[in-house]
Amino acid sequence: MDDYPLLNLFWTMLWLFLWVMWFFLLFKVVTDIFRDHSLGGWAKAGWLFFVLVLPYLGVFVYLIARGQGMGQRDVKQLKQQEDAFQQYVRNAAGTGGGGSVEELSKLSALKDKGDITPEEYERAKAKILA
Repeated sequence: MDDYPLLNLFWTMLWLFLWVMWFFLLFKVVTDIFRDHSLGGWAKAGWLFFVLVLPYLGVFVYLIARGQGMGQRDVKQLKQQEDAFQQYVRNAAGTGGGGSVEELSKLSALKDKGDITPEEYERAKAKILA
């Protein structure tokens, strides 16, 4: 370790960090190009060609020209994912009408009032739980 000074280690770590951040930014831009539904096929191909052939210039021009839209598309995608997750949770929990627990409680209330016989209750209960 004597032949590699601490300052050189610092510079190596800095360049490695910048290299990783550059690839992160490049992948983010390429992902945004494909995610944008307002761009046509030729526009996507043009931006992708520009970003891959002249990567530094292409990414910086893309960020200047379409950077604000990137944030809006990110927010829109996150809202769609959140809505899909909430819908999944509602369906899995059985809220919103139609859950098996709710149906069993209604069935039990009918049996307690005497509207259905115990045999009908058992058949309906087996049907709900199946």
